[in-house]
Amino acid sequence: MHYIAEKWRDILAFNNLDSYEKIWALQAAWFEEPNHRRGGWSGVSRIELKRPEGGVVGVFLKRQENHVTRTFRNPVKGVLTFSREFEVLRAFNEHNISSLDLILFDQWDDNGCRRACIMTEELDGYAPLSSKEYEMGGDLLASEQQKKQLFTKISALMHQMHRHGFKHGCFYPKHIFAKQLPEGDLDLRVIDLEKVKRLFCKEQAAFRDLDTLLRRSNGWSEEDKLAFFKIYQGEDVLTNRSKKLWKKLCNRKK
Repeated sequence: MHYIAEKWRDILAFNNLDSYEKIWALQAAWFEEPNHRRGGWSGVSRIELKRPEGGVVGVFLKRQENHVTRTFRNPVKGVLTFSREFEVLRAFNEHNISSLDLILFDQWDDNGCRRACIMTEELDGYAPLSSKEYEMGGDLLASEQQKKQLFTKISALMHQMHRHGFKHGCFYPKHIFAKQLPEGDLDLRVIDLEKVKRLFCKEQAAFRDLDTLLRRSNGWSEEDKLAFFKIYQGEDVLTNRSKKLWKKLCNRKK
């Protein structure tokens, strides 16, 4: 499978990175130390691409070899983990679920080695919700209005995933990136899509992601978590059904 986003073709060609051979041979420092598991390795580098019209853009290039995961359809040979990530990113883009801007993906065999690379645009100006910028009571979340705006944006992002049957699986604050936009608006992106699954039961997908988020949002008070839950449910006063779900989530947090 070979994919290059149309708007990036000229930029990649300008940087002499318009084939998987050139991309694989690129000398670039590791942004994170390579992960050696799943029968192979996987690593990520941050590089800067020159624009034909001037200036640069930061991107993340991930490369892997024999780094596979077993699936229901491929229980023995497995599939490269980047292949799954590529399919999820493409599905998210198709359903307008805010995530990373996909630049390219390729996978190939080289003398018995299964290789893949995936490139995405850097989230310039964004910060994870686990960062100090988004601590409760900080400059960006000092007022109830700011908290309500953030909770509303997170809820909308989750609803967009769950509406289409996606369970993120690792919906932690560190995987939700936010950027302050002009006029006080806020943009969110969700990353780390390796564990995303599509479930037939949307309620199950919603429960798992709500459970993960509420248990990992350590800086949120119980009042904050309940306020968020009400926004997600779209209820100022919880119905009996929502109360049961909230109780179930609270029992999981203990």
